Amino acid sequence: MASIVFAGGGTAGHIEPALAVARVWKSQNPDDSITFLGTTGGLENELVPAAGFTLTNIPKVSISRKPSPSWLRIPSDLFASVKTCHAILKSSDLLVGFGGYVSAPAYIAARVLGVPTVIHEANAKPGWANRLGALFTPYLAVAYGVNKGLFTDALIAGLPLRNDVSEALTSAESDWVKARKDAKARLGIASDKALVFIMGGSQGSVALNSVVAQALPVLAQKGIFVIHSVGRKNELPSASDSYRPLAYVDSMADVYLASDLIIARSGAVTCSEFRALGRYALFVPLPVGNGEQFHNAQGLVADGRAEIIDQKDFNASYLTSHIDSLLKSAQGAPLEGSTLDAEAAIKIAALAQHALEQR
Repeated sequence: MASIVFAGGGTAGHIEPALAVARVWKSQNPDDSITFLGTTGGLENELVPAAGFTLTNIPKVSISRKPSPSWLRIPSDLFASVKTCHAILKSSDLLVGFGGYVSAPAYIAARVLGVPTVIHEANAKPGWANRLGALFTPYLAVAYGVNKGLFTDALIAGLPLRNDVSEALTSAESDWVKARKDAKARLGIASDKALVFIMGGSQGSVALNSVVAQALPVLAQKGIFVIHSVGRKNELPSASDSYRPLAYVDSMADVYLASDLIIARSGAVTCSEFRALGRYALFVPLPVGNGEQFHNAQGLVADGRAEIIDQKDFNASYLTSHIDSLLKSAQGAPLEGSTLDAEAAIKIAALAQHALEQR
């Protein structure tokens, strides 16, 4: 019986892939214990317990993107976080990390203790935490091929899919036309009505929400139905006959399948789930970070399944004047989704098993 620790918290982009791999590991090794590391306030406090796994919170090391007085606290915060991780990992056999603030101190503690570490990088451009962790371990996996740095020789595993998306993909493969039609019916939307799904990530996007609010009257006039995931922390607008705002989408697989067009950020998980089930997308990359969201969407653009626009150019005027051409492009896009990420969780679990055996 082994003790496995998973590190990946903050946003769904880190948590959902970790949960997918944890489920595979548990199915293959039912007697092993699994613990997730997280921080208070992160989305993991909802998702991990709901999935039936144990969550242990560690002190958060917050690093602002721009220089600020908060940087003076980084050494003491990091020491406290590494110390907590050390106490957890000293009785563990393997660490599996997915990046984000919670992973960096875990990687350091695992290195000190000699605990084997597996790292999965979801973005086309690796984040700072995983770049740090990659210095300590040869067991690396990526969702996309990486052109430079330590991840160039990593296992290209894909990005693990959530259960509902994975199951919908398996079901849809036999008849994509029927799968998309049935999904639209389950959402209560007429089959002949164009459906546009708009979302700004697990926390929502004030910038995207503002554009939608201004463009809605024109979209309604055109007979377009809009499902809008506004984010749990944002105020929920009023619904109408052609507009359905939601704080959070529970039937995400159905929405991916049913939508003629998706307008969204291009986080790694969003791109992966869209690749599996979606038809056509307009991606508005988050204009902060290291530019990973722009790179995440490039493969889908090359496949003729998406377009990219800078946030500074995405406004109500653009949306209303381009919606017809976007829907036309969607009609010409393939009906089929992609199985590229279907085996990702199994591949990462196999790499983790290898790392454990090599200890």
